[in-house]
This record gives sequence, C-alpha cells and structure tokens, in this order.
Amino acid sequence: MSDDEQPPRPPQGWAPRDLSATGPEAPAAPGGGAEGPGEETGKGKKKRPKRTGWRRVIPTWRMVLGTVLVVALLLIGGFIAGYTLVHIPPANATATAQSNVFLYADGSQLARDGEINRENVRLAQIPLTVQHTVLAAEDRDFYSERAVDPKAMVRAAWNTLTGKGKQSGSTITQQYVKNYYLGQEQTISRKVKEFFIAIKLNREVSKSDILEGYLNTSYFGRNAYGIQAAAQAYYGKDIEKVTTAEGAYLASLLNAPSAYDVVAHPENKSKAVARWNYVLDGMVKKKWMTPAERAAATFPVPGKARPAAGMAGQRGYVVEAVRDYLTSNKIIDENTLAKGGYRITTTLQKAKQDAFVAAVDDKVMSQVSADRKVDRNVRVGGASIDPDSGKVLAMYGGIDYTKQYVNNATRRDYQVGSTFKPFVFTSAVENASKTQDGRTITPNTIYDGTNKRFVQGWSGTAYNPSNEDDRSYGPITVRSATDLSVNAVYAQMAVDVGPKSVRQTAVSLGIPSSTPDMPNGPSIALGTATASVLDMTEAYATLANHGKHGTYTMVESVTKDGEKVELPAQDDKQSVTREAADTTTSILQSVVEGGTGTAAQASGRTSAGKTGTAEDDKAAWFAGYTPDLATVVAVMGQDPDTAAQKPLYGALGLPRMNGGGPPAQVWAQYTAGALKGTEPQDFDLQLQEGASVPPPVETQAPNPNPPGQTEGQDQGQTQGQTQGQTQGQTQGGTTNGGQTTGGTTTGGTTGGTTGATTDGGTTTGGTTGGPTDGGTTTGGTTDGGATGGTTDGGPTNGGTTAGTDGGATTGATTTGTTAGGASRPRRQPRA
Repeated sequence: MSDDEQPPRPPQGWAPRDLSATGPEAPAAPGGGAEGPGEETGKGKKKRPKRTGWRRVIPTWRMVLGTVLVVALLLIGGFIAGYTLVHIPPANATATAQSNVFLYADGSQLARDGEINRENVRLAQIPLTVQHTVLAAEDRDFYSERAVDPKAMVRAAWNTLTGKGKQSGSTITQQYVKNYYLGQEQTISRKVKEFFIAIKLNREVSKSDILEGYLNTSYFGRNAYGIQAAAQAYYGKDIEKVTTAEGAYLASLLNAPSAYDVVAHPENKSKAVARWNYVLDGMVKKKWMTPAERAAATFPVPGKARPAAGMAGQRGYVVEAVRDYLTSNKIIDENTLAKGGYRITTTLQKAKQDAFVAAVDDKVMSQVSADRKVDRNVRVGGASIDPDSGKVLAMYGGIDYTKQYVNNATRRDYQVGSTFKPFVFTSAVENASKTQDGRTITPNTIYDGTNKRFVQGWSGTAYNPSNEDDRSYGPITVRSATDLSVNAVYAQMAVDVGPKSVRQTAVSLGIPSSTPDMPNGPSIALGTATASVLDMTEAYATLANHGKHGTYTMVESVTKDGEKVELPAQDDKQSVTREAADTTTSILQSVVEGGTGTAAQASGRTSAGKTGTAEDDKAAWFAGYTPDLATVVAVMGQDPDTAAQKPLYGALGLPRMNGGGPPAQVWAQYTAGALKGTEPQDFDLQLQEGASVPPPVETQAPNPNPPGQTEGQDQGQTQGQTQGQTQGQTQGGTTNGGQTTGGTTTGGTTGGTTGATTDGGTTTGGTTGGPTDGGTTTGGTTDGGATGGTTDGGPTNGGTTAGTDGGATTGATTTGTTAGGASRPRRQPRA
C-alpha cells in the first residue's frame, strides 16, 4: 500500500480493546481511561457521560422527583402539625368592644363611639330568600364546598399581585372564623390560623350553624353588627319582615359596608345598585329566584339612619369624616376600626369649629322661617384648611347629625358652579395658552362676553352658554369677566386652553380624578363637576399655598393600647407653577374687592375668592382664602323627605340664592372669628408676565336685558360699536378716535342697573354715565367724530326705547340704548 493509500486513522483517544482482559488489570483507554466516553470502569460498569454546556443547568428527572417528594412531605408534615397544634379558640371580645375616642387637636374630647349594636337571631328567623341573597353575594357553593377553597385563595392572591385589585378568596366559613374567633388583621399568622380553624370547625359544626354565626357577626355599616341590627338600621323592621330585594341590598353591604350606604354616600348609588343586581342575578343562576321575580324586583332605597344620641350636632359629621379618612387611606380596616379601642387625635381646632357653627347660625339658620316652605330645604356645608400644612381645621356638616345624616361637607352630588372657573385660568397660565387669534391669556386679555356667543375653535357640538340673567358684556378683560362671572368668556377660554388640560390642572390642585361631570368640552368651565366642599377647599388651599399641593389630613395621631398607628406621609409637591397660582390669586382678589364677592370684605382680611351657583339655583358657593386660611361654604337645597335636590328661589326671604349672599357672609364671619388674635397678612405674589399691566378701557357696559328685548341694544351694539370702532380707526386716527387710545368707554356704572348706555365719546370727547335712572347719555363731540349721538336709557320704570344710530361719522362709538327696566329672577346657569 502506498503512502497515499494509508488507512484512516482512528479517532484520538481510541484504542482497540483487548477482549481477553476481564479483570482489574484490563488496559485502560488512552487519554484518560475511565473518563473515555462509554467506557467501563471498576468491575465492568459504565460511567455516565459528563453533562456539558447548557444541559448542566437543567435538573435531572431524579432531582425534580426528589424535590417534589421533599416538598410534599413538608406540606403534609406542616398540615399535620398545623391541624394538631391550632385549636378552636374561644370567641373574641367583639361583643364587649372598646369605644373609639376622638379628640380635638388640643387633646380635648370631641366624641366617643363604640356602642355595639347587635341582636342575635336564629337562622330559622331569617327568611330563606334572604339567606340566599347572602350566599349569592358571598359564597354561592357554601353548602357543597369544603371549608376552605385553596384555588380561590391562590386566585385572589394572584389578582392582587397582578394589580387587578385586592380580592378575597375566603369562604363564608373562613369569614366567620375571622369575625368570631380571630380578627381583621391582614397578617400571615392570622391567615394560617384561619385556615386550620375553618377546617376543624367544618368537621365539628354544621353548615347551618356556621351560616347563622356568620349572619350574626358580620358588619353591615351604620354601627350594625348582624343581620337583625342591619334590618333595623336600614329598613326599620325585624329581619323576619325583610323582602328579597331588601335582603339583596343588605347582602350587598357586606362587600363595602359604609361605601354602599346610598343615603350617606349618594354619589356611590350606581355602584351599590350594580352590586345589588349582581346578587339577584346570582340567585337566578342558582335557581333560588325565577326570572319573573327578578324582573319585578326594584331597588329598595333604605331609610334614614338613626345615629346614636352621642353623635348630635357636628360630632357625628366629624367622626364619620375621620372614619372615612382612616379607611379610605387604608390606615385601619373598617371592621377593625369598628371594634374600637383606638384613640384618634384629629386636626380640628375647637375654637374654629365653634366659630363655623356660630357663623352658619347667624347668617343662615337664624333666617330660616317655618312660614316659607322652601326654607325646609336649606342645607349648609363648610370646610376650612391650613394651606401650609393641609390640615383640616374646621368642618360644618349640617344642622345636626341626628337630624340631617348626610355630611354636606363631604358629599359629592352638587355642582360647584363658577367656583371651578379659577381652575380654567390657572391652567391657561400654567400651559402658556393663547386665544384663538394668538394672544397670550393674562388677566388683561380681552374676550367677547356677549351672551349666548358660540364658542370658537371647538370641534364638538355647537355650544353657546348663557351669562347670568342673560346679560351681554361685549369686549371685556379676563379680570373683569372673573369679577362678573361671565360664562361666555370662560367657556371660550376652556377651549383655548384645552378641556383636558383644564381637567388635569383641577386634579393637580386637589379635585379627585374620579369626580363626576368634568366633561371634555367647554362646559367644564361652568362648574358641572360635583366635587365636595372639602375637595374644593383642598384645591383653593393649593392656590393659597402658591401652587404647592399637599394631600389634606384630618388625623394628627392614632394609638391603640399605647402603640402608635403609622400614618401616611404628607406628599407635598408643586402641582402648578407659583406664577399660575399667584396670578389666579390676583384676579380672585379683584372678585372680593369689586366683583360678585364683595361681602367677603367683612372678614377684615386680605382675601381672594370666587362665587358660584349651581344650575337652577340648587346650590350657592363661596370659595375663598386669606394667606393663612382656605375655606369653602355652600348652601344647598334638598327635600328632607325625598332627598331630591331643590332650587333655592325665595329661601331665607331672598329672591335668589347667590354665592355672594349667605355663603360669602358665612365665610366672612367665620374667617374673622377663626383668625381673631392673629396678625393680618398680605399675599406675597409672583405674577405672570404682563399680568400687572393696567387693563385697557373696556368697550361695553353690562347690559341687564336679554337680546331682543330692546331695539336699541341691537342697533347700538351692532351699528354704533362696529361703525364707531371701524371709522375711528380708519378716519379719526389712533389718538383721538382710534381704538388703541381713544377706544370706547362704558357708560357709567350708575346707569348700568336700570338702563345704562354707552356714550360715544373717545378719549378727548369725555364720557358721561348718565343719571341713576338711566337718563340721557351724552356722547361728546371730538376730533374722532362729528357727533357721538344721543342715546336715551329710558326712565327708571324701564320701557323699551329705540336707540338712535350711535355711529359717528369719523370716530365716535355708541352702543345705543337699552331698556332700563328692573330685571326679573330667572335661571342662572352656574354663574
């Protein structure tokens, strides 16, 4: 064989095996012998190939099986140990629970609660359909399932971890164990005990006994423990007389006892009704109720609550608000709090609380008369916050908690009206917004205040809001539009800023994002939102604090058995720029100084504020602040029998209920009393560029008559203003007849109430407002025009006078005549 024909060489490390070698002296394979792949070692056994690469990180089946067996043994051992070691304990001390003590900030006692309202009943006393409502709500397979449901527990834990909300995986048996033997603490040790006690209890006690115990120990809100107490608290009857629909509502309360009380929290009614429907639908699925019976069921609105006598006056409102604060912020679980034993120091100051009550009594309740039917609908809510700390210093919830159960300071079902408008302007400054023609929005920016003017630049449904009393204002500055609460201006400004931006600013200031009726449209500016008095106080406190927002707090400290309960830290942040907040403050000062809120001057303090009226005068608001105290007062109309919102026309003997009336008067008296003995302070403001420039002379006086009532208004405004301004600019020059320096001037404030006219003079022509009775107004003759025209406002008794054409030939501007008749009360669209 040639060199080119050499046989193939064997692989490296391989050698022919000597088949005769069978003993321990058998030759080893080259290159490592025993470590050669597939080779025999020792007494002829093969050694398994060594795992390489990624295969080394994968456990073998032996490892997996071993691990499973070890875990199984541990679980079995743990179960046996737990079942053996955990015993069914005696019942807890809920029946003799301690009171919760509520204190003022100075440590003096505000209120004490904790009387446990319970009356145990036998299961046979509870109608079967009512039992079924509870099962449909909480555990539909109660009679057939085990004491615990591991799959439900795992599912609930997974949903909680994945952000789908906290859910319960507990069966009724587990809930009963928690209520009767353990507590509401969310700890692992409690859950472990609950697990084993439930298993043991299920073996020793019948399902009926467990259900009976559960129905007698569960908390239903209104301080009612057990279903018998709940039947009395919500429907004023014994459980034997409760209907299926009523039972379904009581069963719904188990999910959220206080939140689903539709009397105390009418804003949550939709959620409560949805839960009620869920319960009844579940009964149909389980064939506990026929579809026909389900279709015939109507939501059974519960009756008024009958609070304990110890909660009379303002105490009950404050205690309810503090409880809501603790539970909504997840500081203490509702059921745990209800068991008592807590010492709660609030932020409320007794002197300020007393001052609030005195102010409401003096300015509102003392004016109520039994001879006026509308006066029975009067309700008042108020709240006061320290802007720097965010602490609630005083709260007025109603005339008496035992007589008017709903807290008017925290309810969220009345429109806030024009008290929302400052948020629109704040948003404009915050976002450097511009008008439709590109002008930066400042307090001095001129808008068109014509009544029912269609909003420009809005792609949605055409919108043309009415001003209060259908008044037209013509060109008007933002500052003056705020003073007079001109809807046409603010609806347009909301579009210029962007409704979404306005909403975001309101939320940043402190209005909850879940507040109903904050639409993505121009109507958001008119205050359709139904924020609470406390919500609005928080937002205005942010403005007072130069745009820095800190979540309000009602609790200074909480202890139980000497141990402190941890409270959430205050999250202070600059929610809007200081310039945006301070510039808003500057125009709100103007509202108090000469706008609709002048009654607030009686506080004797440097103040800023805004009035507001809900649609149909169902609520009137005043929201204001000094540098060191923010307070909001609302007077609301509600039928005491039906709880329906009612207009307040004629209430307290007044033709209209405006924010500048009783609400501002209460605000002023309370603020003066609350700050008595403290040094007055002035606002320290950093204004937006251009905000402090003196405003230009305005071109149109307020018109007290709706369009179409006088021919003079149409002619004067359309012909005089348009012709005068146009000709003044083009022919009269800018100095004597032009708009820039001469412009047009309003025709005197004295004539404005009965028939004010606008004289046609320019800067050099002089202006005369006319006598009080709205008499003749002279439109001077100047370089800007030959004659300004004569306009007659009509006599004091009104009348319709056709005005002359006010247009001067070269520069005069005349708005024409308007009737001087007194205005009649009419619907005020949230002004």
